[in-house]
Amino acid sequence: MSRVQLALRVPDLDASIAFYSKLFHTQPAKLRDGYANFALAEPPLKLVLIQGEPGQDTHMDHLGIEVASAADVHAATVRLAGEGLDTTVENDTTCCYALQDKVWVHGPGQEPWEVYVVKADADRLARPTSSACCDGPDQTAATSSCC
Repeated sequence: MSRVQLALRVPDLDASIAFYSKLFHTQPAKLRDGYANFALAEPPLKLVLIQGEPGQDTHMDHLGIEVASAADVHAATVRLAGEGLDTTVENDTTCCYALQDKVWVHGPGQEPWEVYVVKADADRLARPTSSACCDGPDQTAATSSCC
């Protein structure tokens, strides 16, 4: 199983949940304080909604590719590094109410991409070493939300 992830920072989480529930004709797969995600089979998409600042427009937070195993993350790391991309690996990090392994790369416009696997559910939003895990490595978050 592999699917693209789109993480959006939204000004009104409740309104966004209502809209995307109607658009995709399903309820969120995970709903926590300041966070929701939709795990769609068709189209294969993980849509993540992160509570942003009221009054601001919705904007892309980051992009990702969810994979099935830690071995898939490792294989992506090797492949991406072999292609000459700078990679940052994070293993056993708590992010988005989940224990994850991931590798980050950045596109030419500095858009952050992660290839990740969810290893287990977690009670915490962000990893303990950062106020926001989903802004990618070496970036500062505007809020304490996470993907």
